Amino acid sequence: MAENKKMPLIQKIGIGFIVGLILGFGVGPISGNPFISNYLLPFLDIIGQIFLALLKMLIVPLVFSSIVTGSASIGDTRALGRIGVKTIGLYLSTTVVALIIGMFLGNVVSPGAGLSIVGIQGEAKAGATITEVILGIFPANPLKALVDGNMLQVIVFALFLGVAASMIGKLGEPFLKVTESLAETMYRITAIVMTFAPYGVMALIATTAAKYGFTVLAPFAKVIFTIYLGCFIHAVLVYSGLIVAVVRRSPLWFFRGVREAMIASFVTRSSSGTLPISMRNAQDNLGVSEKISSFVLPLGATVNMDGTAIYQGVCALFIAQAFGINLSLGAQVGILITATLASIGTAGVPGAGLIMLSMVVTSAGLPIEGLGLVAGIDAVLDMARTCINVTGDLAVAAVVATTEGETLKS
Repeated sequence: MAENKKMPLIQKIGIGFIVGLILGFGVGPISGNPFISNYLLPFLDIIGQIFLALLKMLIVPLVFSSIVTGSASIGDTRALGRIGVKTIGLYLSTTVVALIIGMFLGNVVSPGAGLSIVGIQGEAKAGATITEVILGIFPANPLKALVDGNMLQVIVFALFLGVAASMIGKLGEPFLKVTESLAETMYRITAIVMTFAPYGVMALIATTAAKYGFTVLAPFAKVIFTIYLGCFIHAVLVYSGLIVAVVRRSPLWFFRGVREAMIASFVTRSSSGTLPISMRNAQDNLGVSEKISSFVLPLGATVNMDGTAIYQGVCALFIAQAFGINLSLGAQVGILITATLASIGTAGVPGAGLIMLSMVVTSAGLPIEGLGLVAGIDAVLDMARTCINVTGDLAVAAVVATTEGETLKS
């Protein structure tokens, strides 16, 4: 008897997105019907708002516990040593560059322009200056930051807690066990909430499609194009540049050596699932030692999120443009800082990308309702960003190995 396989969550969300589009396009022309306007659309709106409320519920405790746990595991540089500091520095640096590329393309291509969703406004934070963003990083009252959901301050406070707890050794272990337990609990709650995602996405996109008709389709294609273009540029410029400048090899040598991991990550959309292939490619094809690869690659599966950074930058600008909100330079710098810091300890659970995007959107003062526009095409976006995440891990592994005096294969 054949084994029944459950449909992946991302496919269910995609189906919900398509059903929502069809339903919205179908009822849009007859939205004046009393049943449609008084019952169906309000009911769909309630379903969508419940889903958004559940996402908001997750943000602060999930991010806080994940960042504390993640920073504690990499916070003690004395334990990490030279290799660890190099690795984390490279990962965070490439993530910053990826965010800059994503936001640059988001400004140039303007994927959300023309959608003009009205009726929902962003918060005042969307017009923050660079000075306000920098000063707003540091929490004078961390408990107030937690209550208010000031995500940039929550992240900084969590980073301090995680690093400090790891530095005091055994005295910090009870605290870290509590935060680790909280993190695992929040991962489980996230999984529960995400089972509701197909219905929430269906409801959100149905109400949007009913109101705006077929004009919602063009921006989706522009978002996909922009993110794929950003991933391509990042791979060609950043990874090729590192390979040429540090490893002193041809980019073709690198991409040929890691193509199996790139294809596997693109198809499976799983960095952790691709890890065995990445390890084999790094050791057998590139010549990276087991000592380097066994540390750099697993750490990269958690810390290095270049593709996700491009996704967050483009999608944040897409949402702002779709709702007619002009993001100032300061607000965009805030997105860059928030997403970079959040890459430390990003939860490796289904729906984590959407949760992290909701955190970035909330931090920038943008309407969280915009997540419904992005979630339905997330499967297509996830393939590109996961491929870049894994490719970046392998590029850093080659660079670290070279700086440690290893001779890589020709």
